Amino acid sequence: MYETEANSATESLKQIPLGGVAAFANLQGKVIARTVLPWSEHCTECAWPTCYSTCDLYSPREDGRCRRFIDGMVRIDCPESINGYLLKIRFKQWGKLWTPGSLNLRPIQKAERIERRDHRIGSVLYQIPLPSPVKNSIIGKRYSLKKRLAVREVKTHQSPTAFLLECYNPASHPISLSISVRSHHKEQLIPFQKLICIEPGFQLVRIPFDEISSIVNLDSPFNIELIPNGTEKETTLYFGLMDFVREATAPQVEAKKIKCVVWDLDNTLWDGVLVENDPAMLRLKPDMLNIIESLDRRGILQSVASKNNHDQAVEVLKQLGIDHFFLYPQISWSPKGDAIQAIARELNIGVDALLFVDDSEFELQQVRSSCPGVRTLDAQHYALVLDMPECQAPATVDGISRRQMYQIEQGRKEVASTFKEDYKAFLKHCDIKLTITSLDSDNLQRVHELTQRTNQMNFSGNRYSRDLLYEILLTPHLDTCVLTCEDRFGSYGIVGFAVIDNREPRMTDLMFSCRIQSKRVEHAFVAHILHHYIAFTGKDFYVSYRKTLRNEPSGQVFADMGLQEIAIVDGVTSLVFPHHAQITDDGIITILTRTPLTPVGQQR
Repeated sequence: MYETEANSATESLKQIPLGGVAAFANLQGKVIARTVLPWSEHCTECAWPTCYSTCDLYSPREDGRCRRFIDGMVRIDCPESINGYLLKIRFKQWGKLWTPGSLNLRPIQKAERIERRDHRIGSVLYQIPLPSPVKNSIIGKRYSLKKRLAVREVKTHQSPTAFLLECYNPASHPISLSISVRSHHKEQLIPFQKLICIEPGFQLVRIPFDEISSIVNLDSPFNIELIPNGTEKETTLYFGLMDFVREATAPQVEAKKIKCVVWDLDNTLWDGVLVENDPAMLRLKPDMLNIIESLDRRGILQSVASKNNHDQAVEVLKQLGIDHFFLYPQISWSPKGDAIQAIARELNIGVDALLFVDDSEFELQQVRSSCPGVRTLDAQHYALVLDMPECQAPATVDGISRRQMYQIEQGRKEVASTFKEDYKAFLKHCDIKLTITSLDSDNLQRVHELTQRTNQMNFSGNRYSRDLLYEILLTPHLDTCVLTCEDRFGSYGIVGFAVIDNREPRMTDLMFSCRIQSKRVEHAFVAHILHHYIAFTGKDFYVSYRKTLRNEPSGQVFADMGLQEIAIVDGVTSLVFPHHAQITDDGIITILTRTPLTPVGQQR
């Protein structure tokens, strides 16, 4: 379900190839119940309603809300699909799909009736000739009602088996898409997050329900969002079903091409048996390194299924310099069929997309019997892997990035599951890095956009025009800090901006994107600035802070860091940090500086 009352555009199904249309029909008969989530158009930096008047990137829809999709949510009727239509979305920068969460499963026929009724009502409301204020009020109330009805508890004895996402990528390159499930409870800070690589063409993404519920308590209110990553301009995607579902049978994911090669180790990847040989004497089979690297360049993932001592085997892989190629390696004394299933589950692909290579006919037979559809190869023929038709794909930079994307996701899972109750330990292991550079012509536009959209973590309330930013850039006594953040799960891009008058010294402006809120980034930056300026000047350091209802919770950072209020003039609070006081630094964030700040009194 979507905002039918605010989106009337329709387009033809002919823009999608017949093969793609047919793929959207694959769920027919395989899903017996589904939720009807009310997806809507949102912004990753949303600070409604303030941003409607303060952000020069605000583009109004007909109902006055912000337009973050270029054409809105465009409906494409598709009788073949399980919900009868597709949504074509051309994401602007910072655009995202958002919905309140619900586990209320409806039988397929009832869900279809709800969708049809919503479309009829929404179409009437959109076309009804009423004054804009009245119409906008009705549309707003209608969508609020849809959200309440969607999350209202219904009597059901069923629980979802998975969250399913149908997506068609019309581009010639993969698109990275993040899905996040966040609890509304403040004490539950760690969300479920999954990084999805949407290949060109159709893709069905299945996330097991247990995988989400192990991270987020889904019995209490939550929301879901979908965000395309690394896109500065527009990104076009077609969406079918986006709901929690109950499936009739275990899902079967069709795969003609090999998506992952799973290697045995002993007498397969290397010559010899680990438990019988000196590990330092083990060597890769001839041309094996070239095969591994070639598969990686083709975008074919690789893993390991081996009966061995885990730590000892991993150490040998490191010794050979190839450990980084293998995702979710399964090294234990358990049956290899279990290992193959675990790898397929972690990679979110079917076992029929795997090729298992082993030197033991017993192990090959065991895997074939326990994992129907898996393809196998006797290790004596390992040199033929690159020539197999199922492994043919061009070698590209995107191929290598595919493996790296999965590694980022693997790290996120491991960290989130390990540090559920210890949030600071979780942040520490996220390996968050904050890079500080100066304002320049290359980043000025992105800083301008940030200043227009920040509210919850804007401590001055200033909105800088491009011209004013350029003036700041040319002013000798004003130091600027442009903050870029990344962690082991990916890059956040530019997330903050600060202006320091180095004559006093005083920080006159500080703002952050809400994407880094609660990650201790603001604490690390303030600590770094205090260290720098007190070291160079030997003076107290001052901060100007215009407190508002929106930024007051985030403004706690100043008290946390030991700054004291000394005056309030024209609504601006002046804070001071004595030069002799001890600076608190919890060491969670790593600070990197590419352009050193200008010491006081030094010419630029």
